[in-house]
Amino acid sequence: MITVAYVGFGVSVREYHIPYVENRDDVKVKYVFRREEDIAQNAAYEPFYPEIIFTTDFNQILNDEEVNLVVVNTPDQFHVSYAKQILNAGKHALIEKPFAPTAKEAREVFVLAKEKGLICMPNQNRRFDADVLAVKEVLASGKIGDLVKLESHYDYFREDGWYPYFGTLYNLAVHTIDQVISMFGMPDQTHFDVRSIHHPGKADDYYDLEFYYGNSKATVNTSMCVMIDYPRFTVHGTKGSFTLPPVVHNSGKKKVVGRHKISRANAPEDRWGTLVYENENGERVTEKVPVGCAHYERIYDSLVDAIEHGKEKCVKDEEVIRVLEILEEATAVAKSHSPENR
Repeated sequence: MITVAYVGFGVSVREYHIPYVENRDDVKVKYVFRREEDIAQNAAYEPFYPEIIFTTDFNQILNDEEVNLVVVNTPDQFHVSYAKQILNAGKHALIEKPFAPTAKEAREVFVLAKEKGLICMPNQNRRFDADVLAVKEVLASGKIGDLVKLESHYDYFREDGWYPYFGTLYNLAVHTIDQVISMFGMPDQTHFDVRSIHHPGKADDYYDLEFYYGNSKATVNTSMCVMIDYPRFTVHGTKGSFTLPPVVHNSGKKKVVGRHKISRANAPEDRWGTLVYENENGERVTEKVPVGCAHYERIYDSLVDAIEHGKEKCVKDEEVIRVLEILEEATAVAKSHSPENR
């Protein structure tokens, strides 16, 4: 049995963690820790979780022998500090993305976990998004032949950009880069087009990151200047092509106070993908490809297997480190657009 404590009680915990473990037989949620100064912003949700102990004493969690997994969902700058405290207390850790500010700090955490004989992994759950799983299914079918190019878009139109400071890469690209690496592994080469449009040298509000794999290429793109949406994914191969409709953003969704429920229903048909390919008779075939639901519980499937059965983690240490290296390099490119550097 995995007994979990959460650090933080924001949207991530309430919508992307607890709903995916609350009905499992092998995972039990015991605690939520939040700082005194953070209680008010989410206090309205606490009565909906009577089975959970809410505490402001982090040591209560660290000293509880029943707790063997602590999940960190705090602002990014606290991830490494909490991870080290958890591991030094002899507990496994799941850390929200980005795992660490730098690849160097990530290596330090992984070394500590190895020394302690513990599991530490980032919550790169978006590799299990419904649209990503649909792309993987199409690639595995072989219908489009050998991959030539995959293009991933996660765009917005915001007149003043995403943030007036750096953070778009670490908040969005951390997922889309990980999705590419989960599909194709480590790239042979990378190329970065990162711009600082709305706040020159102070923000990273545009990026086009290219990943080369032999004779194929994958790109991840985000811009705050897209009013006519691109497809979420466009995939071209030697025998066919596949597209998925533009992303549907949740950022403007109204929050309802209560216990979050997840849907296991397939996406509506207007969210399905379109696959066009030549079959073995040379005939052009067009198919609609259903898009299912997200499977974020697979992060916990992997943790249970790793902790209780010694299996390999679904998000490998070297993948985490490479993603962070890319984020650091790309952020440096954005900073080079400072007016002082022109």
